[in-house]
Amino acid sequence: MSPAKKEGRLYLVATPIGNLKDITYRAVEVLRQVDVILAEDTRRARILLNTYNVRKPLMSYHDHNKEQCTPYILKQLEDGKNIALITDAGTPGIADPGFYLVKKALEHDIQVVPIPGPTALISALSASGLPTDRFIFCGFLPRKKGKRQKLLEELTGFKGTIILYESPYRLLKTLMDIKDIVGENRRIVLARELTKIYEEFIRGTADEVVKEIQSRPAIRGEWVILIEGSSAEEKTE
Repeated sequence: MSPAKKEGRLYLVATPIGNLKDITYRAVEVLRQVDVILAEDTRRARILLNTYNVRKPLMSYHDHNKEQCTPYILKQLEDGKNIALITDAGTPGIADPGFYLVKKALEHDIQVVPIPGPTALISALSASGLPTDRFIFCGFLPRKKGKRQKLLEELTGFKGTIILYESPYRLLKTLMDIKDIVGENRRIVLARELTKIYEEFIRGTADEVVKEIQSRPAIRGEWVILIEGSSAEEKTE
């Protein structure tokens, strides 16, 4: 009787969103034990891995090569290799190509193991001052203005906190759309550089937040945008 085939596991390892100390003991342990580590940016990943003396082969895995690389990764897992997936920062699968690999792994009956840890949206929500009992996360809004505005119109009536991600290049345009579509008196919270030295929260109405961003000579870093839900009482001037 031949021995049962040993299949590897795919570990989704959450990594710090800024402060390198925000990593769990279990995450470090798993990264030291797996055979291969997949990373969006291997250069950034190496900084973290060197900090915790993790010496494992690194493989680039990102949005532009995921379809090409995934069959090879699945074959390694089926052959018994244990593989960890990390993102540039935070939890794999949240606004990154991790979902594609997880879906394919499950289709091949490969065990997927989450190793929990930081994620920007939850960190921002917890300190935002907006309701946390009900929320919706929509990631990055569409680049095209029409599609972006249509989605905001659909979200306007949601009775909970709305959470978005945005790049510095589109932040003001997105905020202007929020002000025009969701309402200038709806409360907004912006968060950036979470867990880092220059961590910042900007709170106010949509109109106030737009004016604050307009007054800045430069906008840097990726932002978390949190929008008050429609069930909350809106301010009237």
